[in-house]
Amino acid sequence: MDGKLLARLAAVIFVAVALTATAVEMARDEEPVVPASSVRAAEDAALSPLRAELTRCQEMGEAAARNPACLSAWAEHRRRFLGLEAGSSARRCDASVTPATEVR
Repeated sequence: MDGKLLARLAAVIFVAVALTATAVEMARDEEPVVPASSVRAAEDAALSPLRAELTRCQEMGEAAARNPACLSAWAEHRRRFLGLEAGSSARRCDASVTPATEVR
């Protein structure tokens, strides 16, 4: 067999396989995909108002760093994660750390 004929035959087979795969994929009846973030946000709101607030802050992006509601939600989440009491502050944990000496 000639090399050019073999290359053409391979190209025709490749195109036939690609067209068949496309036809099969287009023939599928799929239900519409709901974005995972909206499903997760709805579940979070039902489970915990704090989790819903954290999700909202996450979706805000960089602006959340200046949002007082997000800052307090993060502080509450940090408090729960570290197992601190409601009146305690996370800064108390840092009291044992001595400041670094100044480099001159």
